[in-house]
This record gives sequence, C-alpha cells and structure tokens, in this order.
Amino acid sequence: MSDVKTRIEDTVKSHDVVLYMKGTKSMPQCGFSSRVAGVLNYMGVEFTDVNVLADEDVRQGIKDYSDWPTIPQLYVKGEFVGGCDIITEMTLSGELDQLFDQNGVTYDKDAADKIREANA
Repeated sequence: MSDVKTRIEDTVKSHDVVLYMKGTKSMPQCGFSSRVAGVLNYMGVEFTDVNVLADEDVRQGIKDYSDWPTIPQLYVKGEFVGGCDIITEMTLSGELDQLFDQNGVTYDKDAADKIREANA
C-alpha cells in the first residue's frame, strides 16, 4: 500500500488541481464524478484526472490517503478539498473561486458566476 500512497502523493503534489474520479474528465462514469468534472471543465480549470476504475489499488488507496470514503475527490495544490457535495457547495457559495484565487489556479470567473446565477 505504501507504493500506492507514494504514487498518490506524487500525483497530488506535482499537479495544481487533481480530481480522483470514476472515469475521465471527458467520459465520467458516475453522476458525482460527472458533476465535479463538469464544474471544473465549465470553469476552464486545467486539472489532472485519475480514473480510479482503472486501478483497484488507487481506488482504495485514495480513500485511505484522504481518510474520505467516497469518490470523487478534489485536490488543489496538494491539499484535499472534498467530494461532490462539498465542491458543489463551494462553487455555489463562491468559496471555490476564493480557493483558486488563493492558490493561483486559473479559471473563468464569468463561468463561475453563470453557475451561481443558474442555481440562484
């Protein structure tokens, strides 16, 4: 398991934004993964996607690494942010924008505002 933990740690620390998900950003394999990838894609965020369905060790390893039981999991600058519900709430409250701003992550502010307007 330490090999998997090392691989996960290397991935989250070497990319600004990482989404561990079921499927890929272009072809999500579950609704929750689709929602988070959709938000990031719509906001124009460059992110690395890791398909947990392709590797059972990573699928369990990411849960152990974060001590979070569900997929998807979003990491920004090496830090675990949350899963689908948390990312949805942060998007609607503007906290995700603030997190990206604080960490120098490029995103489309107008797109973020449109998401909030559509869900107001």
